[in-house]
Amino acid sequence: MWDTLRERTQARIGLGRAGPALPMAPRLGLQAAHAAARDAVHAPFDPDTVAAALPGVPTVRVHSAAPDRLTYLQRPDLGRRLDEHGRAALAPGDWDAVFVVADGLSSRAVHEHAAAMVGATTALLAGWRIAPVVLAEQARVALGDEIAHALGATMAVVLIGERPGMSAADSLGAYLTYAPEPGRTTDAERNCLSNIRPPLGLSYRDAAAGLAALMRRARASGVTGVALKDESGEPEALAP
Repeated sequence: MWDTLRERTQARIGLGRAGPALPMAPRLGLQAAHAAARDAVHAPFDPDTVAAALPGVPTVRVHSAAPDRLTYLQRPDLGRRLDEHGRAALAPGDWDAVFVVADGLSSRAVHEHAAAMVGATTALLAGWRIAPVVLAEQARVALGDEIAHALGATMAVVLIGERPGMSAADSLGAYLTYAPEPGRTTDAERNCLSNIRPPLGLSYRDAAAGLAALMRRARASGVTGVALKDESGEPEALAP
């Protein structure tokens, strides 16, 4: 019975026991998963990897006010603000949206999934004025607010590495914010699609279809977050 159930979930179920402890194999598996999660948090972000996966797509590189990884982990507030060089690198324009690729808490997730998500989503946004993709290092979700505001973009899409767990160290999240205001926009004003990591999580096709549908509804209604219903499971959202 346990073998059948294990085939249908990544959860650790029916591990058994050796006396009062776990058997050696699942115990080693837990230690390996914990090590993978730690590695994902501390692995450095390589913007070149993402840029190389976006041939022909203009990119801009910025850095948050957190100068290094240790500061980033200890001071979340600094990861929500651009440093001086980052502000200077962003020229204002007339954009409908900007995609921000941010390392967050898993550079691995960004390296493996972000470029594919940018391509899959922009392919569903014909006629939209999309700003150059911003590659942000030591970044939190709210850094997208300042980036979009500096570029003059109507909405920000932040593709960011999510906090690793014991079952997934490569999960990508997508956060959509309409008319973000640096320091004022709250998480209640964002929509989120999480666990983007095929084949075990959300596929690029489904994630991009849901995200593009939310972006179209956000532009029509002028809101995101709790005021915008996620109807990505409806047939019209998946039509392309």
